[in-house]
Amino acid sequence: MKLLELKKKIIYGPVHSRRLGESLGINLCPKGKKVCSFDCVYCQYGRTAVHTLEPVGLDFPNVEEVREAIREGMKEHQESVYVTFSGNGEPTLHPDFADLVDVVIELRDELLPNAQTAALSNGTALQFPKILNAMRKLDVPMIKLDAGNPDLFGRINRPCEGATFEKMIEGAKALPKLKTQSVLFDGPLQNHSGQPLDDWVGVLTELRPLEAQIYSTQRPVPDLNIKVIPPDRLQKIAEEAGRKAGVEVNAYF
Repeated sequence: MKLLELKKKIIYGPVHSRRLGESLGINLCPKGKKVCSFDCVYCQYGRTAVHTLEPVGLDFPNVEEVREAIREGMKEHQESVYVTFSGNGEPTLHPDFADLVDVVIELRDELLPNAQTAALSNGTALQFPKILNAMRKLDVPMIKLDAGNPDLFGRINRPCEGATFEKMIEGAKALPKLKTQSVLFDGPLQNHSGQPLDDWVGVLTELRPLEAQIYSTQRPVPDLNIKVIPPDRLQKIAEEAGRKAGVEVNAYF
């Protein structure tokens, strides 16, 4: 199965997301590049080309380019329910991410007052106060949580130097409107049963997000050993994890 092509523009969609409904996407990565502090085994875009927490020397779109693209996107797609930082990699790595959060909120208030602002992030840049403060301004700061311990985190998400499980969890705890998103899968490497699942539930108990969203791999993945979790199993995990952790856990499929 062929992997997805990288987004070519700043604005894409609206995408009908399993979790966010009609979501207008914002891609802050340089054109034709995947820039991320993770290199997840299941990533629909394949291997990470620029694997770092602090990218330098890259041609990121500037603030005015992004502002105009978002303005036009909002005008054209009034049906959008969410305006979401996502795209080809980790959005918080853009050097002006904090300023762009302010831009999105300003334009949302002007053009799409009923929409919510969101970011799909891996949380590794929350260790930087400027990024943490920016993420706190969003309606839905959503942090990736695929593992409940540092070892599995390293094997699934394959973080770059400086991106640690402990710092990610510490940053996530500081988000009052935190939601989590978790990709669960089966295979020789798995995170849906046994100790991996128990550890993940333990972290949910510690974080107490407003919602924990779980789903499986529905798109092409680079590792063919990764197997999809069927809907009935996802639903059972959601029910059991929600009861044990005392948080709302929803399965999407």
